[in-house]
Amino acid sequence: MRPERPVRQVAAHAASAAAFGFLLASQLSVATAQQAEPSWAEGSVPSTESTIAVSAPGEPIRLAPAASTAARRARLAEEVGDGVILVPSATTKSIEGDYPQDSDFRQDNNFLYLTGLEVPDSWLVLISAGGEVRAEILFIPERKPAEELWTGPKPSFQDASKLSGIVDVRAISDFEETAVESLKQDTGVKAIYAPLNPHSRHDPHIQTLLFESQAEVLDLEPALARLRQVKDDFEIEMLRRAIEITDGAHVAALRTARPGMYEYELEAVIEYNFRRGGAERVGFPSIVGAGPNSVVLHYDKSRRRMEDGDLVVMDIGAEYSYYSADVTRTIPVSGRFTSRQREIYDLVLGAQEEALAAVKPGNTLMDVERAARLYLQEHGAEKCGPKSCNDQFPHGVSHWLGMDVHDVGDYSVKLAPGMVLTVEPGIYLADEGIGVRVEDDVLVTETGYELLSNAPRDPDEIEALMAEAATVSR
Repeated sequence: MRPERPVRQVAAHAASAAAFGFLLASQLSVATAQQAEPSWAEGSVPSTESTIAVSAPGEPIRLAPAASTAARRARLAEEVGDGVILVPSATTKSIEGDYPQDSDFRQDNNFLYLTGLEVPDSWLVLISAGGEVRAEILFIPERKPAEELWTGPKPSFQDASKLSGIVDVRAISDFEETAVESLKQDTGVKAIYAPLNPHSRHDPHIQTLLFESQAEVLDLEPALARLRQVKDDFEIEMLRRAIEITDGAHVAALRTARPGMYEYELEAVIEYNFRRGGAERVGFPSIVGAGPNSVVLHYDKSRRRMEDGDLVVMDIGAEYSYYSADVTRTIPVSGRFTSRQREIYDLVLGAQEEALAAVKPGNTLMDVERAARLYLQEHGAEKCGPKSCNDQFPHGVSHWLGMDVHDVGDYSVKLAPGMVLTVEPGIYLADEGIGVRVEDDVLVTETGYELLSNAPRDPDEIEALMAEAATVSR
């Protein structure tokens, strides 16, 4: 996936620690393209589960334990210094009003990161003074038995407290009076921190504070991005599982791909293995592009019938416990690379190896980028046609990975242990219908890096596995 631009940092502003009594003294209770006949009907695709179900059955997702989220809240207070921190959850989607195909609830990443809760329509309030958490209050919806007939049980105040480690849990109906109205008054609060991203900045409560509060309202996103950029142990564990599931899906696709299949059939194999492995959703729309579609960077239609001689680019990522993998493999649909395809594939793979070698503490993403492009410059020669290979490589080599596939974080910072990034060079020759991208997920360690993704990328191994699968299916 193509990298995004870094988030601009905003300097923290101090607030008076003595001004935070208004919450502590509250009297409120704590309470389609037309389809042809599927190719498996022609005998070209094995239908046995043993062929397509490569991923081991997985366990349901896990959410961060209370100790982890409490530690994150403490680190956020250190980042902010003095101020009142407001973090909204995601809101409930309406099956009637929104698209039914996209009505499942997914929690806001920042709210989940700090609470470990999947409760919608909620707010977290933290009071930080001297870089320490002096108070933390969670506002969540009260349970409504009539609604739970349709939705299932919701967490009680006691449940939310146990799961998040936050003792003070109150009804969301009290949020406006307790927090918003109080913050509008001249209480001595100098700074209010809230996420001011395009989704949250239009929340009516944040809008009220932006225009009516006596305190300065500052963007919380940069501070949260700095925290989320370095993963804790739980996050790395969840990323490992998301990547493991994605690797399994790649192997399943590699063993299943045949000329005559449609791209959507291969995508179905991939996403079946995601769900079988325990992933609740894709981290981003799966990219399965064959032949001329292999050169379209974010192709997501999956409608073309794959032909003998095609390369197929599979840029995919399972999301497990809110953490996304992002692994790309390019394979020959027929099971063997042509000499021309192999020439370009080896060039991309060599560039990736050079880029991986540049992943180490103290370097930056730009150093990783330079290593890949220098390799293409030195080894590409005339291999990419009249244009240079770097001209046929229009995207960046790396982006951060985590709760978002293009995760938050400054792209200019030096690499440090605990950061997770992708390394994904590619070459796209539209005139030849040859697109090659190889992408892996990498953890920065104390001495260098650990390659987290392990789906086959050596071209000889890819061909051998595809030949083996073809033999079994006959």
